[in-house]
Amino acid sequence: MSSPAPGSSAEGFPYKLVATDLDGTLLRSDGTVSARTRAALAAVTAAGAAHIVVTGRAVPWTRHILDDLGYQGLAVCGQGAQVYDAGEQRLLTSVTLDRQLAGLALAKIEAEVGPLLLAASRDGLDGEVLIGPGYRVQGGPLPVQPIRDAAELWSAPLNKVYVQHPTLTDDELAAVATQVAGGLVGVTMAGEGIVELLPLGLSKATGLSLAARRLRLKAADTIAFGDMPNDIPMFAWAAHGVAMSNAHEELLAVADEVTLSHQEDGIAVVLERLLG
Repeated sequence: MSSPAPGSSAEGFPYKLVATDLDGTLLRSDGTVSARTRAALAAVTAAGAAHIVVTGRAVPWTRHILDDLGYQGLAVCGQGAQVYDAGEQRLLTSVTLDRQLAGLALAKIEAEVGPLLLAASRDGLDGEVLIGPGYRVQGGPLPVQPIRDAAELWSAPLNKVYVQHPTLTDDELAAVATQVAGGLVGVTMAGEGIVELLPLGLSKATGLSLAARRLRLKAADTIAFGDMPNDIPMFAWAAHGVAMSNAHEELLAVADEVTLSHQEDGIAVVLERLLG
């Protein structure tokens, strides 16, 4: 899927930009994109609109999905930290986490709730995801690199740190982290077992606005689809935010519209309606 020429308009479609999250939104539970959703996105891009993937995954965990879609446009990865040109296979922007601030933030959180289980995503096109002792990894094909000593997490530039707690829920952990360390790092929840510490002020909206600017498009041109609290800034930025029916309650509360689940082609349902 390719982006339109800068400044072009989407005839017969009310938006010039379609922004979609991946997990729990564009992707079904088996990690695939349905034929119906592919067709709807192809119809939208044929009408002149751009499709931008906006995901919490860093580029190394996103590239294979873009390749499968035949995606040649811009993608926003790493929770907004990376703007990636899929056609040229290069990073256009990359924001890294201040490791000293992240360490201080972790110390403040652990002083409140006790030891955390840690993982981290290294910066770059081939940045590894390092998994510290005890960190619970969800099943699937995405590559990770186990480490024995959490100190190894800090040996190279990072775009995010993942935190888990032995007993607190994701919501509870995110709330505590925001309360005690929110002045040092950004805190977001991107999925089950995925609470992240990010560069302060970074969000999907940050990366999406940069990507849109490169296409000479604006927030008013944009419809966005998502399912988790990390999509809230993107919904606040876009003209219209559509939550999947499987979305987290915090996103449902701020959505302009709720569609069917990611298993039921919820994106396609909305795009087909708008295409008329």
